[in-house]
Amino acid sequence: MHGRPNTGGKLETMSNITPKKNLGQHWLHDVAVLAEIADAATVNVHDTVLEIGPGLGTLTSVLLRRGARVIAVEFDRDLAANLRRRVKGGVSLEAIDNLKIVESDILQFDLRQLPAGYKVVANIPYYLTSNLIRILCESTNPFSQAALLIQKEVAERVCAKPGAMSLLSVSAQYYCEVELDVFVPARLFTPPPKVNSQVLVLTKRPEPLFPGIDEKRFFRLVRAGFSQRRKTLVNALSGGLAIDKQDAARMVAAAGLQSSIRAQNLSLSDWKTLYNQLD
Repeated sequence: MHGRPNTGGKLETMSNITPKKNLGQHWLHDVAVLAEIADAATVNVHDTVLEIGPGLGTLTSVLLRRGARVIAVEFDRDLAANLRRRVKGGVSLEAIDNLKIVESDILQFDLRQLPAGYKVVANIPYYLTSNLIRILCESTNPFSQAALLIQKEVAERVCAKPGAMSLLSVSAQYYCEVELDVFVPARLFTPPPKVNSQVLVLTKRPEPLFPGIDEKRFFRLVRAGFSQRRKTLVNALSGGLAIDKQDAARMVAAAGLQSSIRAQNLSLSDWKTLYNQLD
């Protein structure tokens, strides 16, 4: 985890644009944290960076000054239309040529058009987080590294260990090495959200975690296991896979797991062992 930044530095000017509550817009105005996000994704010269929700362009400027080519995907038409003008004041003319602005819903954006090994940086609206992480991780054109500023509790869920696992953490850790980075208190945003944030770093695994498995079948199993979180794994698998409870119990026993275990207690290796018991 990178060192906690000095949270005293703020950008000298702020936009007079009013954040739209329905889009979950909160402007980050701390210079040190903006630099930390770029550091977390190890953004360097010649990297292609997908920036999701550039907003006022504060992070965009940091990325461009590092020599990166930035594909900025912005859903808000007003922000997209004025992004280049806002960024111009803080970067060189050469750097501004490395900015491409796409007005689009990121959930509809075709990641296949990006060059191999691209990186992702984003200050993500909370309501998008889980769906967006899934889309990024499952893409047939995967990123190499991502630094996502998200709700602190969600970042912790992604990095959870057995005992506190979820479908989100299993999915993210299946595809990526995960790490918590800098903590970002709510007061550093305008307007301040009701919760604190944290940078989540995802590093795509260069090789599949479990070579040779059928991923659709694997995640059908995992989804079944988490389908009834308050029930034991045996009961959840019976309902989720539409199999007899005795068959589910045999699967769990054959995987070397206790009959009373719940899905949140399984490691990724446990899920792989359980997968091997599928007919």
